[in-house]
Amino acid sequence: MKHSTLFLTQRSERQQQSALAAAPAKLDITMRRDPSRAEILRLLPEMEFLISERAGVIDAEMIAAGKKLKLIQRLGSQTWDIDLAAARRAGIFVCYLPLATCQLVAEHIVLQMLATAKRVRELMQIVAEAGDWGVPPRRCTEDYYVGNWSHRANIRGLRKSMVGIVGFGEIGGELAQRLRSFDCTVLYNKRTRLPATAEAEFSITYATQNDLLEQSDFVCSLLPLSPETEQSVNTNFFAAMKPGAIFVHCGAGAVVDETALIDALRSGKLAGAALDTYTYEPMRPDDPLLELARDPMQNLMLTPSIAAGTLTMSGHPRAGDYANIVAMLEGKPLEYRLV
Repeated sequence: MKHSTLFLTQRSERQQQSALAAAPAKLDITMRRDPSRAEILRLLPEMEFLISERAGVIDAEMIAAGKKLKLIQRLGSQTWDIDLAAARRAGIFVCYLPLATCQLVAEHIVLQMLATAKRVRELMQIVAEAGDWGVPPRRCTEDYYVGNWSHRANIRGLRKSMVGIVGFGEIGGELAQRLRSFDCTVLYNKRTRLPATAEAEFSITYATQNDLLEQSDFVCSLLPLSPETEQSVNTNFFAAMKPGAIFVHCGAGAVVDETALIDALRSGKLAGAALDTYTYEPMRPDDPLLELARDPMQNLMLTPSIAAGTLTMSGHPRAGDYANIVAMLEGKPLEYRLV
């Protein structure tokens, strides 16, 4: 006997196929990308399990429609859009699943911000050149040391900065949590504004894109690729940014107009930039970004689409999507249970 499972996602066909390939044989998966509310309500009455990937409201009406539902599994840590009280009344378990890849990307963005604020590539080059600093080297003691012996200026930090997040999803939530320890003020912009309860949970404030760009010391792009976002981080985008701000990008490739970014760096409009994804991947040997990055003084940090890390695990990398369903079928405890 197979167990009927509705899998709601916003991901591409390639990622959908990856999720389906990881599904246990005992599950009969019905996968839908951005289905209408009417379709979800039509499908739910026959489903034993509901998997919701990324955001998507699961309200009391949907829960009531799931007459056979045993478990609602959210992939990710954001559960503000699930009616937990309705699920509790219906006797349906609700679990979330922190996504290791999203956590790793959030960490990488903090790395990008710190590395460009502190101009790490420039400082590494200065040390490697071993120049004449005007002070003869002496062994350090508790009473003798030379601070900033390279006489650098414009070395910044992240603490108490205004940070703007463009495209706020699961990674944005993970990033906002990490920025709390730096006492940052966080603005965000996305197509559909979050409810006030979610904004309070993440300690973030909604802003229009222009207001966000004008006010932010750091702009973090997490935009997905779509016809609307392709090359949308362009000349107008950078022109609207605060002079001397830093731009970092861990969103999808082909979102950033890289020629416009190069111009913004060369003109001095931006104090630095860091990217992990690109219009062409792998990067072309003659990519203009590479030429600019060879000059450490440009404060451009490029990494090879590695923000999500190199996690090693047994079995399929998406097998964890179904771990709680398998646990329930085998009578084992559920992880990250809310209800």
